[in-house]
Amino acid sequence: MKRLQWPSRMPVDPYILLLLGTVGLAALFPARGAAADVASGASTAAIAFLFFLYGARLSTREALDGLKHWRLHTTVLVCTFVVFPLLGLAARGLVPVFLTQPLYQGLLFLTLVPSTVQSSIAFTSIARGNVPAAICAGSFSSLVGIVVTPLLAAALLGSGGGGFSADSLVEIVLQLLVPFAAGQLLRRWIGAFVARHKKVLGLVDRGSILLVVYTAFSEGMVQGIWHQVSPVRLGGLLVVEAVLLVVMLALTWYGGKALRFGREDRIALQFAGSKKSLASGLPMASVLFGAHASLAVLPLMLFHQMQLMVCAVIAKRRARDPLEESRTANEQRASAAV
Repeated sequence: MKRLQWPSRMPVDPYILLLLGTVGLAALFPARGAAADVASGASTAAIAFLFFLYGARLSTREALDGLKHWRLHTTVLVCTFVVFPLLGLAARGLVPVFLTQPLYQGLLFLTLVPSTVQSSIAFTSIARGNVPAAICAGSFSSLVGIVVTPLLAAALLGSGGGGFSADSLVEIVLQLLVPFAAGQLLRRWIGAFVARHKKVLGLVDRGSILLVVYTAFSEGMVQGIWHQVSPVRLGGLLVVEAVLLVVMLALTWYGGKALRFGREDRIALQFAGSKKSLASGLPMASVLFGAHASLAVLPLMLFHQMQLMVCAVIAKRRARDPLEESRTANEQRASAAV
């Protein structure tokens, strides 16, 4: 039997290092007074522009074409917005032994955000899976999440979400849905421009998220909420998230087999159905939680890096699995012979 080999270089996302640096900057030099008002206003504008770009990038035609593989996409959505939240609710029993209430709220929020797009596609490609399906699954998840994530947060977190209130739904509409819809409506005229300047606008995306993180963690420092997190609690959070990731990776892989998906579709399901988007979750948390967003996004930031490292190992293992590949080839030849 082939052993699962640990890659020589672990995929430590450079962007995570930038995020951590931004957190450190907010800890040392938090925005206060007038500076905090300016940072908050800039963060609000950045979030709106971020979702405007999301809308401008999403091809409606590609999304409609992807509906042909509706069983796979429905399964990914169920994993993302049903199974994940159910596991998050089950983790309530870990309070206060492993998690504090604020950390649990952040963990529950983590289970509500959409799946990733870029990393799901990258890992599916490395593992020789169904890349077009991964593209559509990630896009559908992001699109559905703009509406579903706030609704789930309202239902499951409620007023106990550390600053979350019904008024946040209005802010979601104004800051997320309206800009996204505007981007979709204007895509006909600006879609080509957005595609041509993908790299530059990608930097704008990431810079906007860094600004959101700085603002959120500055508010957390001013409010003094970081005194609620100890190294022991942080270690407990990491253990819980590791278990959550392992459970979802197993459910998506073996569940795909039970549903009789082919190998390529199972790979797309595993990588799209077990991941959570940092890019979508951070702005949403900033809108939903306000001054308490720093603790709300901490579990998501940790989970993001964890999923990158673990999925890199799995993707390389799948790519080197000749037994699975030869079995699929034999099945195809047998079907052709019949």
